[in-house]
Amino acid sequence: MVAKQMHATFGIEPADVIKISAKTGKGVEEVLQAIIDRIPPPVGEPLDPLKAFLFDSSNDFLKLEESIKRLSLTDRSVEVTRETSSALGQGCRLGFLGTLHMDVFRQRLEDEYNADVIITAPTVPYKVLHRNGKDSIVSNPTDFPEPADFASGGRAKGVEEPIVKATIIVPEKYFSAMMELVFENRGTDLEWHALDADGDTSGDGRVLMTATLPLTEIVTDFFDKLKSRSSGFASFDYEDAGYQASDMRKMTFLLNGKPVDALALIVHADNAANIGRRWVDKLFKVIPRQLFEIPIQAAIGGKVLARRTLSAMRADVTAGLYGGHYERKMKHLNNQKESKRKMKRVGQVDLPQEAFFDLLSSK
Repeated sequence: MVAKQMHATFGIEPADVIKISAKTGKGVEEVLQAIIDRIPPPVGEPLDPLKAFLFDSSNDFLKLEESIKRLSLTDRSVEVTRETSSALGQGCRLGFLGTLHMDVFRQRLEDEYNADVIITAPTVPYKVLHRNGKDSIVSNPTDFPEPADFASGGRAKGVEEPIVKATIIVPEKYFSAMMELVFENRGTDLEWHALDADGDTSGDGRVLMTATLPLTEIVTDFFDKLKSRSSGFASFDYEDAGYQASDMRKMTFLLNGKPVDALALIVHADNAANIGRRWVDKLFKVIPRQLFEIPIQAAIGGKVLARRTLSAMRADVTAGLYGGHYERKMKHLNNQKESKRKMKRVGQVDLPQEAFFDLLSSK
């Protein structure tokens, strides 16, 4: 009967149907023999050396690079440089006019070229001073020396970060807000003078401010904050001013005890704790809850600076139990606890791409 139904539905000849029972094991030998008889063997020479296929994503990168080049033809303000990361593989370092510009470019890559990309936090080139007298330029946080490398006997002796000479022109009534913004972003050598005629007491006169700022402090949302605090009246310009010694550290973020290379940062030691807490709070809000709890940590070396734990989603395993049945309820709850412990041990945490933009907006 079954053979006739398969013939009517799929066109399989009844003589080709093998009667098998997975419950009793009947017909298993016939299946194995049919595999040998009906499926042709691989084509090749048995005595030749062994060969294997290696699958990688090199072609995917070439497609991504071509997509970026085509898209940059319509947006000449984007700078593109090929880069290879030991943690993330091949990629491109892109220069944008701000986080909004970056988000629009990323969205066009997805919509027009179907490119699903990983975007990391913006970085600047740091100069690492080595004890052997040689200097190296490091732009990728994964290549930045660990705290142990700066200890006595380590390979690195110091770090220099790029700085800029910034010029801000702002109406006088927003002058104090601009001073606060400069100092919040580690600004130094602040000078100012009035641009308008002497004796103007209306508060509408303009002030020209100059200051030295670290480049890393202005590459994300500095310009947005400047426009916000000045109601759009302030103008901002800067020029390269070389490098200066600075106490920079590599900060890593761990989800469920596993580091996320795409989130690694290079931060100043004085701001490390605040940045760590801020980013951990953001991650706590954007990471979807799992069936197991997720510890979110910000660490420098082996020292954890901030931590929050995302609680697990709770499934009521006792919903179908009625009456007393205390022992049965405890058995179900203990089984659930053990299952969550196992899931936490092997569980993977997926970080949504939208989380990166929320993080960058509050660096």
